[in-house]
Amino acid sequence: MTDPVSATATWIFADQLGDHFVDGPSDGPVIVIESRSALQRRTYHRAKAHLVLSALRHRVRELGDRAVFVESDTYRAGFNEALAQLGAKPQDVTVRAPTSYGARRLVTELGVQMTAARGFVATEEEFSSWASGRKRLVMEDFYRLMRRKTGVLMDGEDPVGGRWNLDADNRQPPPRRAPSLGLPEPWWPVEDDIDEQVRRDLDSWEADGSVTTIGADGPRRFAATRSEAANAVEDFVTHRLGQFGPYEDAVMASDWVMAHSLLSAPLNLGLLDPRAVISRVEQAYLTDQVPLSSAEGFIRQVLGWRDYVWHLYWHLGPDYVSQSNALQAHTPLPDWWQHLDSGQVTAACLSHTMDDINDRGWVHHIPRLMILGNWALQQGFDPQETTEWFTRMFVDAYPWVMAANVIGMALYADGGVMATKPYAAGGAYIKRMTNYCSECDYRPTQRVGADACPFTSGYWAFLHDNRDRLNGNHRVAQPLRNLDRLGDIEQVVLQVSERGSTPP
Repeated sequence: MTDPVSATATWIFADQLGDHFVDGPSDGPVIVIESRSALQRRTYHRAKAHLVLSALRHRVRELGDRAVFVESDTYRAGFNEALAQLGAKPQDVTVRAPTSYGARRLVTELGVQMTAARGFVATEEEFSSWASGRKRLVMEDFYRLMRRKTGVLMDGEDPVGGRWNLDADNRQPPPRRAPSLGLPEPWWPVEDDIDEQVRRDLDSWEADGSVTTIGADGPRRFAATRSEAANAVEDFVTHRLGQFGPYEDAVMASDWVMAHSLLSAPLNLGLLDPRAVISRVEQAYLTDQVPLSSAEGFIRQVLGWRDYVWHLYWHLGPDYVSQSNALQAHTPLPDWWQHLDSGQVTAACLSHTMDDINDRGWVHHIPRLMILGNWALQQGFDPQETTEWFTRMFVDAYPWVMAANVIGMALYADGGVMATKPYAAGGAYIKRMTNYCSECDYRPTQRVGADACPFTSGYWAFLHDNRDRLNGNHRVAQPLRNLDRLGDIEQVVLQVSERGSTPP
């Protein structure tokens, strides 16, 4: 990849919708292709399909006469049609490196000039240089490197406040006996004629059987334009950022937003430059609008985690997902999970989470990791199938997002390449960090019996079944020793085995 390059036209993909992805002359043509096959290959969440199509078409409207917009069955056919309209050759076109292996292969095969990726803080070369020769790729080490490189929240050579990571200050459970955090309702985008047309098109495609989706569609809750994304940033910084830090790991049944930013979708669509978002949050701290713990917590998610996961996708290679199954997990995803059928689920935490996904195609990182991922890990769901499911169901998900997050973090399927331990947990964690358990038929302290929490029994059965694989991991040494103290472990394992794929 070279950067910069001279070209007469720019090609942008549907997750490259900001101005920072457009090369070439400032008034030059911009190729935008809407490929039907991208929706036909998989069953996506309806809200995800709507958001991507809406964002793409809004960008076409913004570009006006500059847009060379082609609706096509495939990207290849659409690109050739765009070239014909322009009277151009492939080498006359430049594109910022796409976000998947498949898209990069296509661009290379077509002979398009591919320049360095945008939309992240560190370059691929910088990450490779940092990762070279390291035995472990620890996110905290990368995060500190990026703080030093950018100067964000730095006081000379030291972190502002004397600590790099304020995570220990940001683990408060939800407030007791409160239905919500009591924050103002977020700013919501207002749908327009483009959204109406997207719905009509999706309805038509589903009716003729060419496209299948799952889940509800609307109202659209995530930004689909650059101006909407800017409004979402300001709304978050003004009304929720101050409370983000303390409650970023908490979950509330009646408050799905809590203090979260709702910026992952517009960031991953390329509508926002992460450096600008980081700068805005840092400025809020420097002007005493928010505490350091909240500013640092959010910046760590974007400057640290988001960049880290993106670069791991490329560093770990195209076979990382397909070849990772360290725990030999082969259970197919059950129908109730595949179809978001919360009506079959008794466990309140899992039922609520499935409802939230069905309604919006989004839940924040703790339901993803400690409810969905935790359950998939305990049940031994197939890692590749689970990664695919997460990618299809979430509005902010792409292959680069979910590879390390699901394979490495949630399922420990890479055997510890990314995470230092399996993130398995019983009902005690869910009771502490959510308010689901008070309305649940199961008891988080019970391992055996009709009212035993499926997560609690599943946790101990998981440790029992994977003991030989985990014996060398010092971070689970104490739980494994506790396993020997359980007089009912055989009953626990039998109960979990007999339940099988039955909804919990």
